[in-house]
Amino acid sequence: MPRVVVDVMLKPEILDPQGQAVANALPRLGVNDVASVRIGRRIEIEFTGEPDLNRAQEIADKLLANPVIEDFTVRLVEDDEIVDARR
Repeated sequence: MPRVVVDVMLKPEILDPQGQAVANALPRLGVNDVASVRIGRRIEIEFTGEPDLNRAQEIADKLLANPVIEDFTVRLVEDDEIVDARR
């Protein structure tokens, strides 16, 4: 069944303390070739009928993301393949 996936990330100019903490911990695990880490959220929405990217975009804009500090993408996924995507 197709589902809508919303990925929410902090805007590039916003500091990401969680990402920084992970980046700082990587050398202790022997990983020294990572320049930076950014952490975000993935939200999956299943509609009762046909998936609606426009409706999902409205939901993301009004509820799932803070447009002042976050960007989001909305994509339709079927069998783990992207069918359609919007910013």
